[in-house]
Amino acid sequence: MESLGVVVNPIAGMGGRVGLKGTDGKVEEARRRGAEPRAPDRAREALQSFHRRVPDVTVYTAANVMGEYAARDAGYEPNVVYDPANGTDAEESTDTDSDGRRSAPPVDPATAGTDAADTRAAVRAFLEHDVDLVFFVGGDGTAVDVAEALEADDSGSTPMLGVPAGVKVYSSVFAVTPADAGRIAAEFDRVGDREVNDIDEDAYREGEVRTELEAIVPVPVAPDVQSSKQVSSGSVDSLAAGVAREIESDRTYVFGPGGTVGAIESELGIDPSPLGVDVWRDGEVVAHDAAESELLEVLEEPVTIVVSPIGGQGFIFGRGNHQISPAVIRRADEIEIVASGEKLDGIDALRVDTDDAELDERLRGWERVRTGRFTTRMVKVV
Repeated sequence: MESLGVVVNPIAGMGGRVGLKGTDGKVEEARRRGAEPRAPDRAREALQSFHRRVPDVTVYTAANVMGEYAARDAGYEPNVVYDPANGTDAEESTDTDSDGRRSAPPVDPATAGTDAADTRAAVRAFLEHDVDLVFFVGGDGTAVDVAEALEADDSGSTPMLGVPAGVKVYSSVFAVTPADAGRIAAEFDRVGDREVNDIDEDAYREGEVRTELEAIVPVPVAPDVQSSKQVSSGSVDSLAAGVAREIESDRTYVFGPGGTVGAIESELGIDPSPLGVDVWRDGEVVAHDAAESELLEVLEEPVTIVVSPIGGQGFIFGRGNHQISPAVIRRADEIEIVASGEKLDGIDALRVDTDDAELDERLRGWERVRTGRFTTRMVKVV
């Protein structure tokens, strides 16, 4: 590889831990709830992984938090070819210091004011420099923006690879983790067509999943590129009955999102928030559709977290349930994973991506997954 184009959506994923299930049109609300940007850190981790393998590649990027800072932190001297502050080529419009570095002051990612048009413009600037790969950090919405720019200006021939940072990651253009993304970008030798899917966030917040295929794009071929999310269709009634039968009245239960866990809640007489996180203790719902801060307020030990893996991807933490943060997970003495056998048949392994490397490592290993009223299956968390 000779050149890499890097673009970061600095607000991607901000809505997750505060219970917004996305950030589209909700940045100010996310900030009001105390959300902190996660995309810049994940961009830095991915690029550090890439730099360890390819330190001499030419990196093209957008200014400030849209890629420049992460690239510099990883060890590169990037070529800044787009500046979202004025929508122009940054090399022509921005002052530099005596060492040739851009002298723009630091920008808070949450107040950067960047949008989808900036992402598309940055990708167009990369294409003018014939980059070998567009490396983006964000969620499904960012993937759509990158794909649209590639299709319009490049006929879709330049490959793209995503670093997962959004709340909802339904597309199959993302590596499993930021570190995987860096390694794949450095080592891939062929590409294959993958799906870009997006979801209606307003419907998602109301508990309804509406996905739409937006594009088919070339993506590096590697085992650690995740699959598109699939929805399992089998009945989970017996599983729900089995879990409900064993509920302990003096234990706090954190119920993650999804239909399988929702069936357990319904068995207990709870009206579940299908895509949110609920807390139940001693026969009562003590938090409904809760953000991370609310979860931490109401948790009383002992604590069980009940989650179901995303079909086709296998994530139990780090996709669609960011409210169940590392701080929440550490308050639990028990994690119960539930899934129908049909769903597990479509998953090669369970996965975690919590933004906490030590916790991710602790969660890895063989875990027992509840598949029915009395049945379980051992599945490895990788």
